[in-house]
Amino acid sequence: MKNYSLTKLKPVYFFASGAALTILLFALIFGFQSSTQNSNEQNQNSSQLIITQPEIPDEVYLFGEKLPLDNFEVYERLDRELIVNAYWHSATILALKRANRWFPVIEPILKKNNIPADFKYLAVAESNLENVISPAGATGFWQFIKSAAIEYGLEVNDEVDERYDVEKSTEAACRYIKDAYQKFGSWTMAAAAYNAGMNGIDKWSSIQKTNNYYNLVLGIETSRYISRVAALKIIMENPKKYGFNLSEKDLYPPLKYKEVVLDSSVTDFANYAASLGINYKTLKLYNPWLRDTSLKNKNGKKYVIKIPEEGSIKLIGEN
Repeated sequence: MKNYSLTKLKPVYFFASGAALTILLFALIFGFQSSTQNSNEQNQNSSQLIITQPEIPDEVYLFGEKLPLDNFEVYERLDRELIVNAYWHSATILALKRANRWFPVIEPILKKNNIPADFKYLAVAESNLENVISPAGATGFWQFIKSAAIEYGLEVNDEVDERYDVEKSTEAACRYIKDAYQKFGSWTMAAAAYNAGMNGIDKWSSIQKTNNYYNLVLGIETSRYISRVAALKIIMENPKKYGFNLSEKDLYPPLKYKEVVLDSSVTDFANYAASLGINYKTLKLYNPWLRDTSLKNKNGKKYVIKIPEEGSIKLIGEN
């Protein structure tokens, strides 16, 4: 038997130990990666399980008129819009939040004008209840272009733009919808005309020899429009059924305000706001139709200015 010294054994020992540790390390890393990958795949599979087909009601009425869902193309149009809006989470959540604030403003105006309450969902389809401006210049909740706004009684200039006034623009929208209904004899056609214009719907109705919206071949936006409004109604009337579990505290509360009459010019709205006990930003938030920092008002027109009820909001103080 040969005698190996300890010094000769050390390199062999440490090499074997190092190799073993390296193999163990690789095994641990590979095992971790494999475990992580399996976990991710399980999570992905778990996420996929909650993506379901939004339920389509057996019968759907919009503006009191029944959608002909027994027609496959109409059914698939509604199906598409339900899927889009049920899974367009950010926009639909915001619509639900804003509706709590703005539907109580819009609904009485529709009722006063004998317009079906479902037309409030047009405002959602048009602007998602926000004072937005389209690339074509359509403005406000009801997306009026300037010429139509003026035609239907709204003031639009560099200082005042009543398309941003929810109450006044809703009144103007009611006047338009009434005219369209009288022309076409159908609330559905009136709604389509709100999107495409009365002249456009009249033209295509004449060419295609039909006065039924669902028999018209229209541009993609108008052909989707009614189904989109219907889908918004279905989801917003049954939000939890479609996965939107918002509590009362999540919704935006109505704005409480009082009104003051302004019948003179204003040289500086920041100073004017201060005289009312608020700041410039708050004045503009409650009166977004004021479009400039001043108001000439040469004819002494009476404008109604909204200011928050005392204590209804927390004003931000100056540093």
